[in-house]
Amino acid sequence: MKLRMWQVDAFTDHRFGGNPAAVVPLDAWLSDAVMQNIAAENNLSETAFFVPENGGYHLRWFTPAMEVSLCGHATLASAAVVFAHLLPEASMITFHSKSGPLVVTRDGVKYALDFPEYACDRIDVPRLLSEALGDAPAEAWLGSKMMAVFERASQVKALQPDFRKIAAIGAFGVIATAPGDDCDFVSRFFVPQGGVDEDPVTGSAHCQLTPYWAKRLGKPQLFARQVSARGGELWVEHLPPRVRIAGHAVEYLSGTIEI
Repeated sequence: MKLRMWQVDAFTDHRFGGNPAAVVPLDAWLSDAVMQNIAAENNLSETAFFVPENGGYHLRWFTPAMEVSLCGHATLASAAVVFAHLLPEASMITFHSKSGPLVVTRDGVKYALDFPEYACDRIDVPRLLSEALGDAPAEAWLGSKMMAVFERASQVKALQPDFRKIAAIGAFGVIATAPGDDCDFVSRFFVPQGGVDEDPVTGSAHCQLTPYWAKRLGKPQLFARQVSARGGELWVEHLPPRVRIAGHAVEYLSGTIEI
């Protein structure tokens, strides 16, 4: 069997930046084991698979180690492939997913994702969190992900986390964030639990970041940078109970998988 595959750098306007995702359109589902093996073989933070469904597509995402319930950059990458190669006349795509319907629209030269917001509650800063990150945050918030809020962007950029300790924290990954110097806020995301020590740019983390920073900064529209080694840019808006996350996507390669 031969399958088409594209690799797209998401949340960046240049190749070798942002977060790379593999995109595999299917006519019908493969077994979960085969899709997991393809994701492991690709060894990217996410491989997206989708099949036609209800006028749109049913979309699933796999890290090298597991399936996840929501992934922003691989949704953006999937939309870029659909708009460029499968439905070039379309202005909107609906992806059906474990997190409900996800609509992607063209936004000039960017693409905009309509995602759910993630609530979180402030907690005392756990000692393990400070130890895992190598620096004590000013605040800690717990939702679907642990969020460590620092006072300065330079602190987030300088973090050298202990991934074994990150994996022991009782949440699916740790977001580190702070006010930005040349943007509204910066972040990094560490998720060894999902088989990815540091995710280069994470749309799903901004489902939690956007409501927090919109409230703290007193404005719904924000420009964010994820300050990983590859780096990425996101234009976000809080539209309760949703968030709008927009970014660029650049195609890197196309090819054929043989299984």
